[in-house]
Amino acid sequence: MQDELTKRVIAIMAETQHMPEEKFELEKSFQDLGIDSLDAINILFAVENEFDINVPDEAVKEIKTVQGVVEGVRKLVEMKQAEAGSTASA
Repeated sequence: MQDELTKRVIAIMAETQHMPEEKFELEKSFQDLGIDSLDAINILFAVENEFDINVPDEAVKEIKTVQGVVEGVRKLVEMKQAEAGSTASA
């Protein structure tokens, strides 16, 4: 069962790549999906815009699977929410 964030990330990846969402199984690598480095950058830009986050350059090199994108986005969104929460209470 996929949560809302996972569904959103997969929808963005599918839209960016003009591929059906069903192809984006979590365990699939970019190589399995025929996604090259330029495609991966386009996906990450789209994800950054959708979630209003910044993916660090060093993290970009490490992301090679659908699961990696989802986990990376989740971590960055949680960090952003934590920062917003600590700023609001300060």
